[in-house]
Amino acid sequence: MMKTPCTAAASALIVASWTACVLLTGCSHAQTPAAPASASAAPAPQGLCNAGPAQFVLGKSSTESVVESARLRSGAHKARILRPGQRITKEFDTQRLNLEVDDGGRIIAVDCG
Repeated sequence: MMKTPCTAAASALIVASWTACVLLTGCSHAQTPAAPASASAAPAPQGLCNAGPAQFVLGKSSTESVVESARLRSGAHKARILRPGQRITKEFDTQRLNLEVDDGGRIIAVDCG
């Protein structure tokens, strides 16, 4: 069966329209910006760190119980203490709570990564 120029053009137009619809479907979902985190925010889902709820440890001694309490409130899977001058890895880990301490072991900063 032989296609006429009109039939071939119509087929090409249909295929091009379908392809455009498929490609644009991925772009049509609008994303709403996330609400800003606050210190009184609920803990993050288990495993994902949210440093806001763990800010209560600022100024406290980095004892095992304080570190664990901060980890639990942040929702992080793990926590690490960062001491002055300590060499650390720079990769960002969404499941890790970082507690920066001074020379006396007091927590001076709380963040995720």
